[in-house]
Amino acid sequence: MRLPEEQETVFQINIVPMIDVIFALLAFFILSTLFLTRAEGLPVNLPSAVTAEQQLQTDMTVTINVQGEIFLNRQSVKLENLRAAVQAEMKSARQALVTINADERINHGRVVAVMDQLRTLEGVRLGIATKPESNRSKPN
Repeated sequence: MRLPEEQETVFQINIVPMIDVIFALLAFFILSTLFLTRAEGLPVNLPSAVTAEQQLQTDMTVTINVQGEIFLNRQSVKLENLRAAVQAEMKSARQALVTINADERINHGRVVAVMDQLRTLEGVRLGIATKPESNRSKPN
């Protein structure tokens, strides 16, 4: 019960600290989403491998889809023109990592033909994309 001679207390909500927290959260989410983007090739069903490791940087991606079509960084290219296209992408770079994204159902000979074209280029390192198997344990 309040006595009539007592002053009424005026309550205030100070929102400045709340705004600071909201801006800090906003900055965190903006910066964290910048690191979520990955450069990948076209969607294909990759084969599984127990020893699969993620490469830190991929300069170029060669994708071979289930129909046997070849793409260099999502741009369609013929097998005969692949070597020239990779050289054009390298420009003045001395080394490049080319990751091959081949569908697991594609003919092995098609993958070997692509690798053969790329191995003739100086400074090109090859990698084959796989997805890690979750059910098996790693070998010793």
